[in-house]
Amino acid sequence: MSKTSDENIKENRKRCIQALLNRNWITKQDDPELFGSIRAQYQELRDWFGEYCGFALLLNRQFAKLEKVPGQARTWMGFENFSEPRDYALFTYCLWYLEGKNEMDQFLLTDMVEEIREYLAAQDVFLDWTIYTHRLSMARALKQLKALGALTAVDGDESDWARIGHEHNVLYESSQLARYVLRRFPMDLTSYGSLAAFEEGAYPDTADGQLKKRRHQVYRRLLQEPVVYDWQWTEGELHYLRNQRHTILENLAHYAGLEGQRYREGLLFYYPEASGEMYLFPTGRGVSDLVLLLAGELRRLHARDAGGLQIEADGRIRLTMAELEGLLLRLQEKHKLLWSMQHRQARSSELAGEVLAHLAEWELAGQDGNGRAGDGQIWLNPALGRWNGDYDVYGGDE
Repeated sequence: MSKTSDENIKENRKRCIQALLNRNWITKQDDPELFGSIRAQYQELRDWFGEYCGFALLLNRQFAKLEKVPGQARTWMGFENFSEPRDYALFTYCLWYLEGKNEMDQFLLTDMVEEIREYLAAQDVFLDWTIYTHRLSMARALKQLKALGALTAVDGDESDWARIGHEHNVLYESSQLARYVLRRFPMDLTSYGSLAAFEEGAYPDTADGQLKKRRHQVYRRLLQEPVVYDWQWTEGELHYLRNQRHTILENLAHYAGLEGQRYREGLLFYYPEASGEMYLFPTGRGVSDLVLLLAGELRRLHARDAGGLQIEADGRIRLTMAELEGLLLRLQEKHKLLWSMQHRQARSSELAGEVLAHLAEWELAGQDGNGRAGDGQIWLNPALGRWNGDYDVYGGDE
């Protein structure tokens, strides 16, 4: 095999791994080339995901799916358009209903919701489709199923049903994908006594079993979370991470295309080239620009020993909400001609709230609740210092 051919295989394998990690599934109909690549490399991909992550790779004639498991559950791992627990419950009961349907079976929305309502009533759980919020939750669940490809609307739209009620109907068609939305579990869900027990998984209480558990936990978090700091690992995981650092760096670079480096705060990874498969920071949203500007301002303040920044031994910076608002107000005054109308006119509290939410989403900041003192304090995590943002018009770096 030539060197060029070998490199092509490696790059193609990385593309397959990145797609499997970032998509719900790859179907033969929608992406025949990528599906063919996964099928050709199935055994190697299956073995790698199974060995290092404990993920099962499913493959049939129509699609490939990686059954991903979070190393640690995060709020951003949920469906973005779901706003309350009822949405998730109805999503699950929609899948229950679809289990009784064959591929391309057609049915009416009103029949579906009535059967779900009756089933839940038998379990002493009561839904009332005359209540707008109940219909709205069902509509969000149905929209998510359509987005996943598990359901197709042949005629009509559930938004109209949510708005009008039984006067409107929708004709749906089932897909074979509906039966594969939920991943397989090693035990019956009712046998788990707590969320912690669920996250622990099923590993034998032996030295090999516990080593496999640590390996899976470490790789899952490194592959699925934007950043994991040393203080977020357990003692056993941190010991594994330090002992296996070089192997982890080489493994993730070779297979997943992730470049990593050891810093004081932890082992950090990044993708050297942006890909349409991934949602990366900085995003295309304007709030990411504000975060980059904030990072640059903090670096300049630290270099001048100004602003009274309190930098902890682990690299985190402690601020009050008022101090964050002050920093953003200064940036707003300096750069407002280059900002969007929304950010130019926003109050300091609105700016701080939006920026803090974006920082927390990417593990670049956190509020009290991690065992720290109150007083409205926030913590800017050290990975934020790896960026330095400014506008070129001012002669700065970006």
